[in-house]
Amino acid sequence: MTISVGDTLPKDVLTYVPYDPKRDPMACPAPVKFDLAKELQGKKAVIFAIPGAFTPTCSEQHVPEFLAKYDELKSKGVDLIICVAVNDGFVMDAFGQHLKVKDKIIMASDGGSGFFEHLGLTLDLTKAGMGVRSQRFALVVNDLKVEYVGVDESGVDKSGPKGVLTAL
Repeated sequence: MTISVGDTLPKDVLTYVPYDPKRDPMACPAPVKFDLAKELQGKKAVIFAIPGAFTPTCSEQHVPEFLAKYDELKSKGVDLIICVAVNDGFVMDAFGQHLKVKDKIIMASDGGSGFFEHLGLTLDLTKAGMGVRSQRFALVVNDLKVEYVGVDESGVDKSGPKGVLTAL
């Protein structure tokens, strides 16, 4: 069953590497836990998922568009913007550094938590050599309640900032 508006966000724990402007870019700090239930309680967040770090649409369009619309999203009351993929926390950190997201977008890993399965938003790309990934989607979550679900089979109309901003 796919997550819907009005549902409570699953209590999964993602992983990520917190942004540190003083960190040596060649350092590989260990990812830490990001407990969705604790971190998003009382907050409005945009969670958007990409099938994979360093893939064309994700690198050239999806993440850069959220970065470009950061101020507009914040002005609409968004506290946190989280990009999540099946890639591990090290890869998501490197992807964030590559795209210069700094502290504007939390680059998180599913970390084997089952987050995408619990949302009902997996995508089997085994035939393409990529295994099971997430669908391209965006959620607006307010105090752990889902207020928007936008899923794209292609493009980023519903899962990108344009779709999210129309829902805010």
